[in-house]
Formats: sequence, structure tokens, C-alpha cells
Amino acid sequence: MEAFNFNTIKPNNRFRKKPTNSYRSKPLISISILAIFFFLIFFLFNTSIFFPTSIKTTQCLKLQTLKGHKFLWYAPHSGFTNQLSEFKNAVLMAAILNRTLIVPPVLDHHAVVLGSCPKFRVSDPKQLRFAVWNHAIELIQSHRYVSMADVIDLSSLVSDSAVQVIDFRYFVSLFCDIDVNYFCVKDSKMENSLLEKLKQCGTLLSGYSVDTSECVYAVEEDCRTTVWTYQKEGENGSIDSFQPDDQLKKKKNISFVRRRNDVHAALGPHSRANLANVLSFGSLFTSPYKGSESYIDIHEAPKDQKIQSLIKRIEFLPFVNEIMDAGKAYALHTVKSPFLCAQLRLLDGQFKNHRRATFEGLKQKLDFLRQKENLPIHIFVMTDLPISNWSGTYLGDLANDPDSFKLFVISENDNLIQETAKKVVDEGHSMKVGALYNNGIEKDCQRGQMLPDILLHVEEIVCSCASLGFVGTAGSTIADSIEMMRKKQICSP
Repeated sequence: MEAFNFNTIKPNNRFRKKPTNSYRSKPLISISILAIFFFLIFFLFNTSIFFPTSIKTTQCLKLQTLKGHKFLWYAPHSGFTNQLSEFKNAVLMAAILNRTLIVPPVLDHHAVVLGSCPKFRVSDPKQLRFAVWNHAIELIQSHRYVSMADVIDLSSLVSDSAVQVIDFRYFVSLFCDIDVNYFCVKDSKMENSLLEKLKQCGTLLSGYSVDTSECVYAVEEDCRTTVWTYQKEGENGSIDSFQPDDQLKKKKNISFVRRRNDVHAALGPHSRANLANVLSFGSLFTSPYKGSESYIDIHEAPKDQKIQSLIKRIEFLPFVNEIMDAGKAYALHTVKSPFLCAQLRLLDGQFKNHRRATFEGLKQKLDFLRQKENLPIHIFVMTDLPISNWSGTYLGDLANDPDSFKLFVISENDNLIQETAKKVVDEGHSMKVGALYNNGIEKDCQRGQMLPDILLHVEEIVCSCASLGFVGTAGSTIADSIEMMRKKQICSP
């Protein structure tokens, strides 16, 4: 095909311009110049209208006054057990990168979801961060905010400086330059100006806004492209063993390549990320999959004794004393006799399709116990299936056989749960960690706070005390958590 040549085009006389009247055109030219001038003035002072992601912010001004202090944020998601798993990984990352960990709230169950790493179908890190930010602000507004530090005991980690922490609310007050006591007002409504300021903070922390001051470094690598490692010689930048197969690539039209990258080399002292006051991750959830890890593969650090020690310590992080004491008291004073714990997840996600197999495992355990234990056998039942729906199930059969079995359940309205929740709120553990930053908050800030949902935590403690054994739901992270507590023998005298 011949190249198109503008020089070969001859003018067509039919469309030749007629001579213009120069006298009439001068006013039009003057008006055009004035219009362009005013448009430029308007553009310069209103760039945010055209480029809303290029926000000139005042965030980080207070953070930058804290010389030598840099922070790490991430986006927790899914249920509580997954959130706790991510928190442990966040502690590890903060220690490796020498950053202060921003302790997040406990999110509502599945208020924010990740997706599936093995299927390469996950939310973008920006989306996750912004969803978590918005949900955290909503928890503050509705007075339902419960920090991870309110339910998990961080005192031993903080006391010996294994990691430095700051409560999310205090971080927001510094990052957004607002009075932390705004979060204590009884009226759940916030002024529009405050909400707009919080929104700008959220977009910046999430990575949506263009950050010209290098205040925030938003980590965009997620489980589709990266497996974070630490001090594994010869692996930095190498191809991970788990990759999307050809069928998945074709079906989903994806071209991801997962690489194993050393987190200290990529985001540590000699990286561009180290210049930022805040390092902002997306999800920090990981799990074993096909001989690899979905996102973080740091199980040992023989060349770094501080990190090696921390890896062992965060394997199990206990609940705060108020929750531990409540679970132990229920096991000792209510159930009393030796008992079996049955953790039966029957309604949520994949588990509802395996109800028969879950019940079969419990039945086999009880058939064995009936041959050697005195009747009735005491069973503590931890399940998401309401008692009103037990009829026609194996649980209904057990409840209808009081000569052989005595069942125990706890509900969120029980006095034990309500009183323990009040103690957790009154104690305010999250206000005590990170004391270097947590200044200026009113002492009565906790008043008016709605009671936290701690039923799951107390149930886990009770199950860890079951002397006749434990039957958990296969694949449940809650069952894994209980097994860990039983391994640590938290109910031993």
C-alpha cells in the first residue's frame, strides 16, 4: 500500500476560503484571547476539578515532625481469624523494615474481602486499602470501633520493643492533622469538612492520589505477582514455583508472573520506598499452596536473631486477660466435668457443602468416647447454625438424647459475654500501647462505645480447655487457631 502523502493533495476550489474582513475579525480575536486567559486562570486554581487524583494535601506535616519515625499500614480483610493472621504478618514486616505498625480495628466479618489468590482473582491493593479506610471510619462514626489491641495482648511485644505500634485513630489524627477527640463525640454525624478531609487522607493512603511529597509509598505488588521473602540467598527476583497454568491464562486472559522478592531489598533502607513516611501494603494474608506460599514466605531468619525470635513469638498471640479469664471460667465453673469441644462451621462459604462430612467426624469421635467415658458426655458446641435450626440434624439428635449427651452453648446475650465485653471496653488496652504517640485523648472517650462482639474469642478459649479432645471443621482457620491454643496448653495450671 502506498504511503499517505499530504504533499500530493491539491486544494479543491469549492472549499477555498473566502477572504475575511480583517476589520470584523479583530474584535473576535481579542475576545478569544481574553477567553483563553480567563480559562487558564480558572484552570490553574481549580486543577482538582480536572485531575481529582492530583490533590495538594497537608497530610504528613505532623508525621514529618516525628524525626526518625516511619509507619506501616496494610489492609486487613475477611473474618477475624484471617485478620489476626494478617496482623502477625504485619508485625513481622514492620520489624524487618524498622517501621512503626499502625494497629488496625477489628473489621466486621467479611466487610472487606480479598478474593482468591490461587485463582488470581483478587481485589486491587488500592481498592482494598480504600475499602478498609472507609469501613474503619464508619466504625468510628457508629461507635463500634474495636482495635486489634483491645482483644489481642500486645504487651509483651511492645514492652521489650520487639515492634513499635500506634493505634489507627492516633495515626489518623497525625496523618490528617485533626483532633483525635473528634472520634469521641457522641453524635455519630461528622461535619462535611471533616469527612472531606478524611476522604482525602483515605485516597492518599490508598494510593489513589498523586503524592508529590513522598509521604506515602503504596505497595502495588500483590499475590498475583509477588511472594515476599527475607534473607533467602539466590532467590531474590527468581520465578516462584506456583504460576497460573495455561488453562487459567487463556480462560481469564491473564499474563501474571509470580516472582520471589526480598522485602528488605525491595522496600528497606536502600529503596525508594524507604523515603516515605508511610509504607502502605494491601493484603498481608498468606497461606501454603502447591509447595509455595500465596504471598509471604518468611518462616525463618537464621542471619537475623531478632527477627528469628519474633517469628517464634508471633506464632501464638494470646487474647487479652479479660477474654482469657472468661473462657477459662466458663470451662471450669459451667461445664465443670471433662468435656469435648465441637467446632462446627456449617453455613459459611464452602463449609455448607460439607455438612455431612463435618457431622461424620463428630459422630466417630463420640462413638469412641461412649465406650470409655461415663455418660452423659459433656459437649461444648461452637457453631454458626442457630439452635432453632438444629432439628433434623445430628446436633438435634444429640440434644434429644440427654441420657448420653449434655450440650453446652454460649450466646452473645449471656451475662458472661456482656460483662466481659464491658470489661474489655473499660480497660481500653489500645489506648495504652504505643504511648509515645497516644497523647491528648480524653479519658472518657470510651464512654458511649457499643460493646464489642467477643463471643467467638471466648468460645475459642473454652474449646482450648476441652480435656476430652477437639473436633474441628476441616479447612476452617478458626479450627487452626484453636489447635494452636491447645498446643500451647493455655488452660494448664
